[in-house]
Amino acid sequence: MRLTLHTDYALRVLMYAGVKDDALTTIGEIVEHFDISRGHLMKVVHGLGRLGYLETVRGKRGGISLARKPAQINVGAVVRDMEEELGVLGCLQGDKGYCRIESCCVLRSALRDATNAFLATLDGYTLADLVKPRQSLSRLLGLDGAVHVLRTQKKTGPRAALS
Repeated sequence: MRLTLHTDYALRVLMYAGVKDDALTTIGEIVEHFDISRGHLMKVVHGLGRLGYLETVRGKRGGISLARKPAQINVGAVVRDMEEELGVLGCLQGDKGYCRIESCCVLRSALRDATNAFLATLDGYTLADLVKPRQSLSRLLGLDGAVHVLRTQKKTGPRAALS
């Protein structure tokens, strides 16, 4: 099974926002850190917001953040929400008459079982699992200093982080 770039980007956006905790992030930051298409990413962020995974704040100081706790975002659900079609062959996509042998095809059943197993595995993970190596992710994304400042601000207020 191969996931679309739309789903890939959605998972990256959620992971990025998850690493940043409650702090707002921008599409520009994500584009820069992952070197991905801005136009495509804007569509992904819009979809994630519409589906209730992200909160979006408009304006000059706006951005995006997670709408739920990472432990409440199931990876399998995100994949199902992002992918238009999970059937790997036309016969699994509901196309009647796709193949002459579909009524007795064992391959069709095997591929359906494989797809269900794939999704069941993803259902066992949440965004919290994906962002567990928080320090490594922060370092690789160039956020290690920013995450420390954000955590300090949460604990002591914004002025303490500036001193």
